[in-house]
Amino acid sequence: MKYHIWTLGCQMNVADSQLLASELEKLGHRAAPQAEDADIMVVNTCVVRQSAEDKGLGRLHLLNKVKQAQPEKVIGVMGCMVGVRDPLWMRQRLPYVDVFMAPSDPAPMVSFLRERMDESDVLELEAAARQERDALQDGELILPLHERGRLVSAHVPIVYGCSHACTFCIIPFRRGSERSRPVGEIVAQVRSLAGQGVKEATLLGQIVDRYGKDIPDGPDLADLLRVVHSVAEEVGLERIRFLTSHPNWMTEKLLKTVADLPRVMPHIEAPIQAGDDTVLARMRRGYTADQYRKLVAKIRKIIPDAAIHTDIIVGFPGETREQFMETYKVLEELKLDKAHLARYSPRPQTVSARRMIDDVPEEEKRERHRMLEDLQARVVAEINAKYLGQQVEVLVEGRHRGRWRGRTAQNKLVFFEAAGDWKGRLAQVEITWTGPWSMQARLPEGERQLDPLLVVAG
Repeated sequence: MKYHIWTLGCQMNVADSQLLASELEKLGHRAAPQAEDADIMVVNTCVVRQSAEDKGLGRLHLLNKVKQAQPEKVIGVMGCMVGVRDPLWMRQRLPYVDVFMAPSDPAPMVSFLRERMDESDVLELEAAARQERDALQDGELILPLHERGRLVSAHVPIVYGCSHACTFCIIPFRRGSERSRPVGEIVAQVRSLAGQGVKEATLLGQIVDRYGKDIPDGPDLADLLRVVHSVAEEVGLERIRFLTSHPNWMTEKLLKTVADLPRVMPHIEAPIQAGDDTVLARMRRGYTADQYRKLVAKIRKIIPDAAIHTDIIVGFPGETREQFMETYKVLEELKLDKAHLARYSPRPQTVSARRMIDDVPEEEKRERHRMLEDLQARVVAEINAKYLGQQVEVLVEGRHRGRWRGRTAQNKLVFFEAAGDWKGRLAQVEITWTGPWSMQARLPEGERQLDPLLVVAG
């Protein structure tokens, strides 16, 4: 049988889809490039914003049409639309769906498929899966067949759920409370991925730097990074990243650990969400704009070459034009490498949806979003200009439209032309031109092959 998983949302959902794919591979199923070609069709959903939820429901509507023509096909829904509680309302609204899976939990699909198999087939598959796992360095996660030896970067969840509960965020209601994975389990997955050709692992958590807070006398993220770094040196994993952080939990110990470990990339995701203290308090973020400024200064002092990314929500309930301009001023002042921008939309069960009025007109939200986009274009052009004439190292992920593609340590995307197979390799390039969203570069003398021109997109 063939399966197809369509994934919406964050990197955690990408990791969850990979986990589900691993379990399906163990049952002998293989991936299909299109849902229409698959026997098992899964939508891994996101509900952080209404637009994402609408996309998921629209996709399920299309799959229902496929199932009406071919009733034997299996439809599954996974992720935050299902949530950690029994999705009775979804079962009533989507009666054509066969399997509902909570975030990070492929077990319902596995059970559903096993019940449709003969016992002898189940035993045979389990034996084959054990053999395969033994060949892949004792890890519990098996990449899909088409990704083994081909996937360069992968995600490794280390904290499931969230216990912080910002007033705008639906994640704690849908993913549950915070649960840190054991160090041994994380290390086993890292080893498994490296054994299958992965060169970069990104450690994930809704608030990743709260890792271990729910374990009495347990390790923190800095401790975990040192363990994973040691394993990376042993198994040939070139790079380690982590996201997403929260300003309240980014300690000096963590920053010094990043600075100390050469395989941990100088790439920090630290969302501010807004630059006005009143708005931040209404969001229940737990810090002020000035405290965020001091954190950025500390990051740059301890990790001078760090790229700092942030998140911004415009049009939060009650946000005045003057309060929005405080956000604008913070971004203009701090000159961060990337800002992930979003327009506020109320999510059910959240404090902002229950107790606040969504009073910023959509047209005004779009205007504020556009202003920040334009600002960031100027900021990034200024940042990228500093790379002119410098050499940077990129980890090559694969080919895109005839060129090789990779990323710098600061997570800037690189495209280049060169002979040979560069996938999974580290390449040194020299920057020759910079712009707001891209840079051009070339291989240094002696390393150039074919066309020396490289294009680096930031």
